[in-house]
Amino acid sequence: MAQDKILRGALEHLLATVRCTDDLDVLRTTAEWTIQQLIEADVADKIGAARHERTKTRTNQRNGSRYRLLKSRVGELHVRIPKLRSGSYYPEWLLERGKATEQAVMGVVMEAYANGVSTRKMERLVQEMGLQGIDKSAVSRINKGLDERVESFRRRPLPVRYPYIWLDATFPKVREGGRVQGTALVTAIGVREDGYREILGLTLGAAETEAFWTEFLRDLNERGLNGVQLVISDAHQGLQNAIQAVFTGVTWQRCCVHFLRNLLTQVPKSTQEEVTNLFRTILAQPSQETAKAQLQRVADKLGRFPKAAALLEGATEDILAHMNFPFGHWKQIRSTNPLERLNREISRRFKVVGIFPNREAVIRLGGAVLLEQNEEWLAARRRYFGEPSMRPLLDVYSSTQKGQTDFRQVS
Repeated sequence: MAQDKILRGALEHLLATVRCTDDLDVLRTTAEWTIQQLIEADVADKIGAARHERTKTRTNQRNGSRYRLLKSRVGELHVRIPKLRSGSYYPEWLLERGKATEQAVMGVVMEAYANGVSTRKMERLVQEMGLQGIDKSAVSRINKGLDERVESFRRRPLPVRYPYIWLDATFPKVREGGRVQGTALVTAIGVREDGYREILGLTLGAAETEAFWTEFLRDLNERGLNGVQLVISDAHQGLQNAIQAVFTGVTWQRCCVHFLRNLLTQVPKSTQEEVTNLFRTILAQPSQETAKAQLQRVADKLGRFPKAAALLEGATEDILAHMNFPFGHWKQIRSTNPLERLNREISRRFKVVGIFPNREAVIRLGGAVLLEQNEEWLAARRRYFGEPSMRPLLDVYSSTQKGQTDFRQVS
């Protein structure tokens, strides 16, 4: 193995140095040296010869090197990755220890390049990574493990109750049949009965249609999703219909942020700030009853803009549905902002790629981002909502199972 080629005496000297110091610079230098020796030994195994060595088993030549920055617990490490005259070399044992998202980014970039659909931006990324000679079989091998992790994450059971779920979509571009097409990557997150957040699922479709959303929500149910009391989303008609079809009797909250954007399109630009402030006075009310009264007063003030007033009055129940739930939850459950922050992170990663080579690559990268975020949420052991504030929801759920459906019992 490559590790066996490192001189034992050198390793023993490094170990003795590390044992007698707390200096991070020493630890960082030691880590850099060790990784560099592993890389040199690994590439020697690959080409059949060490640096400047002449052997009959040599199959390739070194051609300089490129620097790569690695993040570790002792700081940033600078290592040199050898280049080869024919093909490419990359220490996969380093890549495998990276975060799932970084693996996915590199996997998608390599796949696009290997399949001949790379853009100039992607070609530049490939050159920076030193992967010009990568072949399709190597790409497949690198991506296989990540695909299995993402698929396992997407298909895992959902054994507990999730009183709140948020639904939203992003729209990556994919090259199919020789042309670029828009797609819809839909995502669901939820808050469990114990107050922890969890990413429930994701899938990719050609468009954000009612049939597509219905299939996605039914898949969540088949994996065990239950106990849903409130679904938060925008007002996409296909999504609304799917929610009503799959989650019968569940309350729907129309995202207040999306609604305000729609409302502002119905008034002159010069009055948009005033309308925004008026709308916020509705959400600032201490109860649903006072909020409805304030909403009517705001609608009356908007009487000079009939379309805006009608839109506001028609959405009364949908934008104030969150006020049937615990007061301490209102800010988080009245919009899709918790999910949109996650979507922004997905979009940031997608910009690295630009146009995806296929749909599988979208799922791989999007799934890796969500898998990584889900692990961070659960590892942090920090509840999104306190356990005492979730208890009334569980009491209401028990009541509805007995035929009582008044969510305003929650205080």
